[in-house]
Amino acid sequence: MLTLFDKTSFGCSRLITKAYSTSFTLGIQTLDNRFHDAIYGIYGYVRFADEIVDTFHDHDKKALLARFREDTVRAIDEKISLNPVLHAFQLVVNQYHIEWDLIDSFLKSMEMDLQYDRYETSMYDAYIYGSAEVVGLMCLRVFCEGNDAEYDRLKASAKSLGSAFQKVNFLRDMKSDYTERGRVYFPGMNFATFDEEAKKQVEANIQADFDEAYKGIMELPKGAKMGVYLAYIYYISLFNKIKQSAAEVVKSERIRVSDRRKIGLLVKTYVKSSLNIL
Repeated sequence: MLTLFDKTSFGCSRLITKAYSTSFTLGIQTLDNRFHDAIYGIYGYVRFADEIVDTFHDHDKKALLARFREDTVRAIDEKISLNPVLHAFQLVVNQYHIEWDLIDSFLKSMEMDLQYDRYETSMYDAYIYGSAEVVGLMCLRVFCEGNDAEYDRLKASAKSLGSAFQKVNFLRDMKSDYTERGRVYFPGMNFATFDEEAKKQVEANIQADFDEAYKGIMELPKGAKMGVYLAYIYYISLFNKIKQSAAEVVKSERIRVSDRRKIGLLVKTYVKSSLNIL
């Protein structure tokens, strides 16, 4: 039974999710109610870590991230934290037996953002795994509710979905990543010479991830399928908009999907789910 402090902590993670991402908020809200708190708890945690490396420019980011790691370990071991975001996260980790290796890989990717602004292939693959694929695996642990066979069967697709989301984010945020943080994520890519050919190569790689991810989404437990599918088609919509835009446009502006379009996707997904055609 959740205490008032537990509920308040999950409430903080829910507020964080709503403030930072309308798309993920819509996706979470269409999951079965029993998954809401857990997925909010995961999102709140990874968002705060990302904030440390992306926006706290007037502070010692390395020290803050090291402290965040230490506080994470302590919260999980002691099963409590006075930081509500960490408290909510440790509740999820301990209830669903999320492996430390996943959390450690995520934190290592955040640390990479403080050390590197260019990524060669091996570093890029490690970064994608830690920053995105493991988040998909954490969520899958929640959705499978202790069913290890189901988790193992869907693991590859969950990783592909996280990878696709992250790579779309890289394209969407290419300008701000380069101009504000000096980062270029795609291996061998030069921001100044990014052209249609380079863009198509990246898009082909992303499409392969989406194709693999779709297979797993269709096999998710019923209570999880609609919400994950909604996030998937939102990102597909964003991806298609990026594909239809010239390379110079992608380099110069942040391409978005309107809130009206997101609501339309929500309605279509709800209808499909209601008709059992998902």
